[in-house]
Amino acid sequence: MDKSEFLTCLDTDYQRLRAVAQDAPAARVPGCPEWTMAELVSHVAAVYLEKTETMVHGEERPSPPDLGGADPITALDRTYTGLVAELTARPFTETTVTWYGPDQTVGFWVRRMAQETVIHRVDGEQAAGATLAPIPDDLALDGIDEVLTCFLSYGSQEYPQMFGDRLASCDGRAVLVDAGAASWSVRLAPSGVAVSNEVSDTAARVSGDPADVLLWLWRRVDAGAVRLDGDVQLVGKLRQLLEEATQ
Repeated sequence: MDKSEFLTCLDTDYQRLRAVAQDAPAARVPGCPEWTMAELVSHVAAVYLEKTETMVHGEERPSPPDLGGADPITALDRTYTGLVAELTARPFTETTVTWYGPDQTVGFWVRRMAQETVIHRVDGEQAAGATLAPIPDDLALDGIDEVLTCFLSYGSQEYPQMFGDRLASCDGRAVLVDAGAASWSVRLAPSGVAVSNEVSDTAARVSGDPADVLLWLWRRVDAGAVRLDGDVQLVGKLRQLLEEATQ
């Protein structure tokens, strides 16, 4: 996906989150049960502000940032406007600080904010009891790649202590994650998770439409939304590691 496509998706999902959040501020969020809808919206606003300030100042900023006491929707609107202004003004390849070592560019944040927003838009819809709006296939496929590569693989290799015994008990077997137009081999080893598009020698398979696979990986839907084949315990291990990687 290019920059304009990410920004279009970001805007669509920001608008949808804003709409479903308006009338249900006290609703509990199934995907983040410790949050109300209002807290979800404040979280998204804080993420927008933190990433904007990171780009402006050229360094990681304190988290969470101060939203100045604004109500959640007002804070969301203000921080979204500031975020988009920064992302639009800066070249995709401009250097900036990110938490993902292999990619220190504005393009990382363009992608990350689009993916952050689509998952939390779904959180808002689920909290409000609203029908889930479609997730475009290209955004969903990109999101699958991001969560497997940037969160799970990079995180498990750079910060193995975060995964504790769950990583240490892996035995090197792989799960095939199949979303139709693209597939990933996810090999679970004590030294970390390795993700590859070269698919072979897998002991289990998770498959479905791109949006369903994305939401399953982010634990926003249960196993009924996808198809599971092979060693279900290995699939369960993948699910546990994803929980650690995306906290």
